[in-house]
Amino acid sequence: MDTRNMSHMRSRARGVVKPVTIAVLVIVVALAIASWIFIIKPHEDLVNADIGAHPSTPVAQSQQAAAPVNVEAMSLNDLLDEARKAMNQQRYIAPAGNNAFEFYVKVLQKQPGNQTAADALRETFPFAASNVEQVINQRDFNEAEREIDLLAKVDPTNYTLTILRSKLDAQRKTLDQEQQKQLDAQRQQDLAVQQKAVADKAVADKAAADKAAADKAAEDQAALAAQLKAKQVEQAKATASTPAGGNQVASDNTSAGGGETRDAIPVSSIRVRYPSTALRNNQEGWVDLQYTVNVDGSVANIQVVNAEPRHVFDNAAIDAIRRAKFSPAMRDGAAIASQQQKRIEFKLNNPQ
Repeated sequence: MDTRNMSHMRSRARGVVKPVTIAVLVIVVALAIASWIFIIKPHEDLVNADIGAHPSTPVAQSQQAAAPVNVEAMSLNDLLDEARKAMNQQRYIAPAGNNAFEFYVKVLQKQPGNQTAADALRETFPFAASNVEQVINQRDFNEAEREIDLLAKVDPTNYTLTILRSKLDAQRKTLDQEQQKQLDAQRQQDLAVQQKAVADKAVADKAAADKAAADKAAEDQAALAAQLKAKQVEQAKATASTPAGGNQVASDNTSAGGGETRDAIPVSSIRVRYPSTALRNNQEGWVDLQYTVNVDGSVANIQVVNAEPRHVFDNAAIDAIRRAKFSPAMRDGAAIASQQQKRIEFKLNNPQ
């Protein structure tokens, strides 16, 4: 009897449990459907645009609609409609005057506490911040400042704003450094051009000066050669016109007044000291000198008229003439100072 009662009770328990299980399942399914309709689906609509692109991907300019006319006069529903359109086209925070953030902010200005606008701004904030970062990386600093200021109207204490402002400041500094480097490089290039121009001018000036000096030396040498040739001609004429015998020579050297007239003549040989540098370098050359023989036979006012090579034998030639002894020129039996020119030659086969 007990066995039959227990079996009867189990059958009744199974009949009671089945409807309860079904009811629980129905409630779970209803909750899942409600969650999809009222929570998950709206969120996915915000995240995924109609084209299925990632929120951080910038929308092409051709997809951006013109800003609505007279936004201030739009109703609350119109503003929400425009905001949804902007969200679908991923115009979260740009362009200025035609983006979801500005529409939702306008909704909150017309109706503070509007839950739809507040929720949309909160959920869209990360996507808008990502767009701001792209604008900073593109170095559109004015637009980045506008977008950061718009984000600050929604959530002024959000730490993301601090990060964005730091990135904006860093990009500005980087751009300033790059521009400064470009300016420095341009200055260096300009300076190099100026220095080259100065160097080229110096080379040209030196070449012109060297040519002028060479021309002057050639002229001086030609003039000295002409003087020497004229003197040689005069001496040859004097020699040819002098008859044999010493009485005529004495007569020629005696003026009408009875005194002797003649040029200065050396009374000692002119001995040169060969420069050691020229000797080591196996250099030969000559120096044409002009000098004054004083009445006492000393030499003064020695000047180099020409030389080949220049400046190698000048000092040695001047020293040789200065040490030489002369008999002064005579006029009517009186000693006078006179100017003379002489070429001092330096030969390796006869160095002094």
